[in-house]
Amino acid sequence: MKKIVVVLAVFLAGCGVDGEPVQPSMNVGIGVGSGGMHTYGALGVHQGPMSIYLGF
Repeated sequence: MKKIVVVLAVFLAGCGVDGEPVQPSMNVGIGVGSGGMHTYGALGVHQGPMSIYLGF
């Protein structure tokens, strides 16, 4: 449930519903280690001193 709220907050901030639009950022990668391959990433927004990111 918390992930849905964070994604919704990122979407609303990104589309400018609460003021000027903020460009969202995304980070994606693939890691290889002794346990095999795995993917990781993060989606979020940053404005002024505040950042909201959701890792996956």
